[in-house]
Amino acid sequence: MTGTMTSAGLDVHARSIDAAAVCIATGEVTRRRFGAAPEPVIGWLKGLPGPVHACYEAGPTGFGLHRRAVAAGIRMEVIAPSKTPRAAGERIKTDRKDAELLARLLIAGQLTAVRVPAARMEARRELFRCHEQVRGDLMRARHRTSKMLLRHGRVFSGGSTWTQRHRAWLAREQFDHVESELAFGDYLATVDAAAARKAALAERLSRVALEPDLWPTVARLRAFRGIDTLTALGLHLELGGDWARFKRPAQLSAWLGLIPSLHQSGESASHGAITKTGSLYARRLLVEAAWHDRSRSSASASARLGLSAISTLYCPAQARTAPPLPTPSS
Repeated sequence: MTGTMTSAGLDVHARSIDAAAVCIATGEVTRRRFGAAPEPVIGWLKGLPGPVHACYEAGPTGFGLHRRAVAAGIRMEVIAPSKTPRAAGERIKTDRKDAELLARLLIAGQLTAVRVPAARMEARRELFRCHEQVRGDLMRARHRTSKMLLRHGRVFSGGSTWTQRHRAWLAREQFDHVESELAFGDYLATVDAAAARKAALAERLSRVALEPDLWPTVARLRAFRGIDTLTALGLHLELGGDWARFKRPAQLSAWLGLIPSLHQSGESASHGAITKTGSLYARRLLVEAAWHDRSRSSASASARLGLSAISTLYCPAQARTAPPLPTPSS
């Protein structure tokens, strides 16, 4: 906070923004309430005694306010809400109190800022997450179809499910009642539509992966077993394209929530399940990659492989030269 004259905290919601500013020299607190538009907030911050250091918690409103404040020359940070200290005995919570709490904790240096990705990188990540959500939609649609067949005592015995052979078998299934026919037809249509959406998004993402600022890292990640283009691209985007902000592999593991939880008191200490912090999407991709590789390596070898992959990205001496950009198919 060296050189800062005013610390400001913002409690940002979809339709309102509560703001509190603390003058470091006098301790005076100024409060304001705004609508959802960011322009009045930026104007108010610019009118405070400067330099101004402002913050708000990350949430569904995104990073738009942060980007506009930075463009206006205001120092602003987006805070990780899960790491904001709060009194255990506090029973009164209001937007005004939350905004002032953020301003005071910012002065004390007790807040943890998240990395704000570049706008283009965030747009790519949105496309990848759209693909992941459609993948989940497809999985649920397939489950509903299978469970309806199971209720009618029909089980496919011709090998793996959701292949062309299985799809032809589904098309031949008929039911005694027209209502069941209509329900089954709707389930199948939902499966087909989700599969088509997923394929279209995957094709577009494969082209995004070939862009010059993404391909070198994607290519290096693809060198490891269990990781192909979409997985490599997803990992890179979920990290915001900035692996260098993690000084050691252990820091990356902690950010991904892959380290065990710990409870220590006095002479006793116990470890629990992994913390599962950070990006759920990135953690799922890593787990899925490990399962893909399970038939060719033991669990310990898979762990060594993961650490080797992370070390390659950190150590230039060990990094492999990325292959040249392939020509995308038309």
